[in-house]
Amino acid sequence: MWVEALREAATAVEQEKEILLEMIHSIQNSQDMRQISDGEREELNLTANRLMGRTLTVEVSVETIRNPQQQESLKHATRIIDEVVNKFLDDLGNAKSHLMSLYSACSSEVPHGPVDQKFQSIVIGCALEDQKKIKRRLETLLRNIENSDKAIKLLEHSKGAGTKTLQQNAESKFN
Repeated sequence: MWVEALREAATAVEQEKEILLEMIHSIQNSQDMRQISDGEREELNLTANRLMGRTLTVEVSVETIRNPQQQESLKHATRIIDEVVNKFLDDLGNAKSHLMSLYSACSSEVPHGPVDQKFQSIVIGCALEDQKKIKRRLETLLRNIENSDKAIKLLEHSKGAGTKTLQQNAESKFN
């Protein structure tokens, strides 16, 4: 009982570290950072980098006992996710939909889209703790893609608005 409580507490700290790192990264890349003065931005970036460095000094490790089949399933599942992540730059849309099908394979809820059946069988072969970690990793990747999409749309919108204003200014000068 004590051992399981310790494992759960360590896992919670591990998850909190991941959330903190994601939040710091999100703040550094937020649209709001572009709207503040250079001095404030530099100060916030220094603080964020300091916090990131301090957070990374925390090492939490909860070892999962696996049989050889579970170890092989984990390696295979990790390799599949890594391959999709490596394709992000080439084809973001396809990579996102592929990640969604991998996530659906890990979810116990009714999926919103297609389920990668092959990946699902691989994940089922993993230890329960590994299944949870795989699902969390996919959630984080999808959240990061969503945040990137929002940032890109905001940039495109602001560029479009700026271009429109420039066009209107140019037209008024010539009329």
